[in-house]
Amino acid sequence: MKSKGLFDVISPIMIGPSSSHTAGAIRLGLMARRVYNGEINKVSFTLYNSFSQTGKGHGTDKGLLAGVLGYPVDETKTKNIFNIANIDYSYSFAEDLSRHPNSVDIVINEEMFISGESVGAGEIKITSINGFSVNLSGKYHTILLMYKDKPGMISEVSKLIQDKNINIASLHCDRNEKGGTASMYIALDVTAENDIVENIKRIDDVYFVTKIGKLD
Repeated sequence: MKSKGLFDVISPIMIGPSSSHTAGAIRLGLMARRVYNGEINKVSFTLYNSFSQTGKGHGTDKGLLAGVLGYPVDETKTKNIFNIANIDYSYSFAEDLSRHPNSVDIVINEEMFISGESVGAGEIKITSINGFSVNLSGKYHTILLMYKDKPGMISEVSKLIQDKNINIASLHCDRNEKGGTASMYIALDVTAENDIVENIKRIDDVYFVTKIGKLD
């Protein structure tokens, strides 16, 4: 039986009535912002199931937008985020019993598609990025990359990290087909130095690299 920590019992310090629907929504937006790691001009949200049914009353819509704009869970501006947001944003609502009750799809600048879940007590999980399966909770410093599927890529990337004496907590890969586009995310015990990311970018057939900091 999984033991519960203090964070499971006492909800995070936050704006809004619900750790799942408000704080979790903000943290999902924050993670999406960190994954994209660039200027955001347009964002669309599709809220599913409980998020869709009760989200407006709990401020889920406001929380998601506030997170994408970079506001933390205790930021009072979240209450008035619709009045201060300076990007193009939209919402849609859906039911899909195959999805987690508190699920959302986030599309940033019409080029990055991110799916995530609010799993309780303010904790979240990013489950897919551009169709690739991931499991990002914000509990680890992470490097995420997209690349051409080919032999040797895992060892080449991991060597750059190990050469800096950084421990890899976990590593996960996914691909759309053999020789097609693949994804890799690497959870680290400490943040990666910028030169590691720059060296990964220089590897042949790497299309996209970003480092994602831990959520507070």
